[in-house]
Amino acid sequence: MRHPRTVLSAALGVALAAALGAVPASAAATSASPAAIASHVAYEGSAEDAAATKAFFAAVLKSVAEKRAANPGARVVTVNYSTANAPSFRSQIARSTQVWNSTVTNVRLQEGANPSFRYYEGNDSRGSYASTDGHGRGYIFLDYRQNQIYNSNRVTAHETGHVLGLPDNYRGPCSELMSGGGPGTSCQNDTPNAAERARVNALWLNGLASAMKSVS
Repeated sequence: MRHPRTVLSAALGVALAAALGAVPASAAATSASPAAIASHVAYEGSAEDAAATKAFFAAVLKSVAEKRAANPGARVVTVNYSTANAPSFRSQIARSTQVWNSTVTNVRLQEGANPSFRYYEGNDSRGSYASTDGHGRGYIFLDYRQNQIYNSNRVTAHETGHVLGLPDNYRGPCSELMSGGGPGTSCQNDTPNAAERARVNALWLNGLASAMKSVS
């Protein structure tokens, strides 16, 4: 569900410019044309895609670590985010936050000031993705059309899974959240399975220690 791109602030500017005049995800759903679906999965599972996921996670960790330096022993890490640039997806983001906060215990997502990552919305033929701004912060871009073709709560929760350190696994079943669009447009699951929950808890065990080690 995501597209790897060069980690530059300029890339974000281009994506946001493309969003002007776009139709929000709340509009009537469009048909799932083969061409549209193909454009969304063109980069899925590639080495570049995997590298982009790791870079995004590292950027979020860097931001969180800077804010947590004064309290390094805390067991639960709070990661702040902003929805200011994705107003059409506030309900999906709220659902994603509720899903993750109710299924993992060592990290908590929270909308708040000084965010470690931001959500953006707009049009991109390659679909939704997680990336960085090149300055130690991350962002999630939610594509309108993809969120009309696929279950929007699943798309948002999937991309948010990258914040917590989970990679894509498009060959997985619908029950696996990080399988993304692999199971097809009929998949409605927006909740991580037991293995995914355990992975996130292991990554964030004892504050940032394990998570920082995973990207070193």
